[in-house]
Amino acid sequence: MLSTIPFELQKIKGPELDKEILRAGIIAELDAVSLYEQMAAMTNNEKIKAVLADIAKEEKTHVGEFQALLLGLDQEQINELEKGRKEVEGLTGGKY
Repeated sequence: MLSTIPFELQKIKGPELDKEILRAGIIAELDAVSLYEQMAAMTNNEKIKAVLADIAKEEKTHVGEFQALLLGLDQEQINELEKGRKEVEGLTGGKY
């Protein structure tokens, strides 16, 4: 199931708009990764499987590009990502 943007971007103003555009881009790319990986798992055709896997990998790069831009605009996001990493380390007894 693909996500939908839960708001109308054109209604957002100021510096929040750029952050929401980037988050919407991340959502779209993660949906694409999920779709392509699921389709690759379903097919028995090795050529199709290879192409879908390659495209999914490219979409992961796009996630990273959007995230890099977002982190340049949102210090709170940086702080919360670090907080989440530390929580996982605490729950798992160290590096994951």
